[in-house]
Parts: sequence; C-alpha cells; structure tokens
Amino acid sequence: QVQMVQSGGGLVQAGGSLRLSCAASGGTFSRYAMAWFRQTPGKEREFVAAISWTAGGTEYADSVKGRFTISRDNAKNTVYLQMNSLKPEDTAVYYCAAKTGLVQYFQDAYSYWGQGTQVTVSS
Repeated sequence: QVQMVQSGGGLVQAGGSLRLSCAASGGTFSRYAMAWFRQTPGKEREFVAAISWTAGGTEYADSVKGRFTISRDNAKNTVYLQMNSLKPEDTAVYYCAAKTGLVQYFQDAYSYWGQGTQVTVSS
C-alpha cells in the first residue's frame, strides 16, 4: 500500500513562491508517474502538472505553464511542485497523486493520493 504525505503550502502574497513536497512510502516510487491536482470549493479537482517515472517527461496545465515546475527525487521518494509568480486564482487545496504506467491528465487514473495541502494567495 502506497502512502503519500504532503508538506509545504500556506499563505503567500501574489507574485510570491511556494514549494510543495510529497513523500511516498510503501511502494516502488521510481516506477510511478506522479502528478499534482488542485481543487477549490464547489469545483472538480483539476490537473496541474505531472511527471513520468523516468522524470524524462513533464506535463503542465496551461494555467500554470511557465510558472510551476514539477520534479522528483527517486532517491528520496519525493515529488515536488515549485510554484512561482503565484496568483490569487492559484488558491486551492493541492493534492499529489501516483499511478503506475504513463502520465495521465484525469484524476480517476490515479490510484494513490496525498492528504491535500492548502495554498492561499492573497492579492
């Protein structure tokens, strides 16, 4: 059973930066595609970024492209989301997710989830 524990997040002013971390245990982390999703009240969880198990491929939502960077350290079983130039519309609960196989954009494709962490960007 894969468990994932998130850290980071918090309150930041617009234009600022935050880094989220997600540490996995209980599985072969290096074989999982990893992703970040986010959710605001009343809305469906939306795709933010993903990285292949080889770290050779990354995908981003258009809304974060050029501002967010996903990365992973397989030696530490950890995936990161570096968020720069944050905007108020980035305010959400952010979730990390893992799946075997290829990167997917759809939340239903992911088997394992972190507990979620709040990111609040003030204007």
